[in-house]
Amino acid sequence: MSAGCSSPPQAVSRDSSVSAVDAASLDAAIQGTQRGEKAKARDRYRHPLETLRFFEVGPAQTVLEIAPGGGWYTDILAPYLHDRGQLYEAQYVSTSAQLANEDRATDAAYARKLAAAPAIYGNVTVGTLHAGEFAGFDANGRFDRVLTFRNIHNWMKDGQFDANLRAFYRALKPGGMLGVEEHRARPGASVQQMIDTGYVSEDYVIEHAKAAGFVLDARSEINANAQDTKDYPHGVWSLPPTYAGGDADKARYAAIGESDRMTLRFVKP
Repeated sequence: MSAGCSSPPQAVSRDSSVSAVDAASLDAAIQGTQRGEKAKARDRYRHPLETLRFFEVGPAQTVLEIAPGGGWYTDILAPYLHDRGQLYEAQYVSTSAQLANEDRATDAAYARKLAAAPAIYGNVTVGTLHAGEFAGFDANGRFDRVLTFRNIHNWMKDGQFDANLRAFYRALKPGGMLGVEEHRARPGASVQQMIDTGYVSEDYVIEHAKAAGFVLDARSEINANAQDTKDYPHGVWSLPPTYAGGDADKARYAAIGESDRMTLRFVKP
């Protein structure tokens, strides 16, 4: 829907109007040369093929990724959606001036990455999300999918989780899906513990998504890691790839791998 259009958004039908997942072309994007070996080495922890299939991301959809960071998932989604779909990226602008400043270098590097390979990224539209509002593109009921990967703990720290959820709800078409991957806390963790450690309880995410109007459609253990004990001195950042503790216990953390993560699929009724 173009900016200023008053027509109601077309509802998503899982049976017909949204393309089915094309596993072959999705796998081709994952194996593509646009992805470096360092990025591909993380596939064993992030399971991009299984995760995007679980989120039912089809090649003809209009997809919005939130807070792409360096573009780990952009490198997969951009070629996958290039010919028939549309990819939008919303860089998150914190309400904290300090955090917003810290993100500027990452956002600038991301812009250079996209500009350097127009054949791959030329169709990607980049905007922002700030204080629960999108800028840079029309975000009113136009997306088949909204996807977020390991960002919720940051939004909680920023006090913007609920505002962002409401923005995602407005952005989706009726029947559209919100796909969430997040570091998973033990049940009963306090909000402060979640903020301090980076691990968020699954029940907390579900409760707040439902309050924003979403319906929980499915859960997956695709990104579970039973080796993650979640009791480290630097929270989730003790684990790879961050290794916040430096060389202290680095071999132990490397053996654990990346964090235990929830993978949730919500629907906008």
